[in-house]
Amino acid sequence: MQSSKKLSQILYCRLPVIALCIFIFWQSSYPGIISQPLFPYDDKVLHFGVYALLSILCVRDLIAEKPFWSPLKIKIAAVLFASLYGLSDEIHQAFVLSRCASVYDFLADVAGSMAGLAFYLNFISRK
Repeated sequence: MQSSKKLSQILYCRLPVIALCIFIFWQSSYPGIISQPLFPYDDKVLHFGVYALLSILCVRDLIAEKPFWSPLKIKIAAVLFASLYGLSDEIHQAFVLSRCASVYDFLADVAGSMAGLAFYLNFISRK
């Protein structure tokens, strides 16, 4: 019984994190879908939003799977994971022919990671 509960917890909490990471990697392996920007800095807004979501999913997963961790450790781990994944994504893009790495994209990733944590703490976890 305990192992099936653990498996369902992993599927419910960790699988979305893994799926989003795979999607980010897959999407970064190809040219941008939209050739012309919809509005100025639209790519930064997308980076911000995706990494905010990744941070939210990481916090949710860590709270469920690491209940013995302090809240501060969970917050730091979630933002650090999402930000470092953003850094790895920029490094990955540097090796993709039609893509380029950008410090500004990375800064949008970090800002989104922190905003996602703040959103989770202020709105989602208070339910």
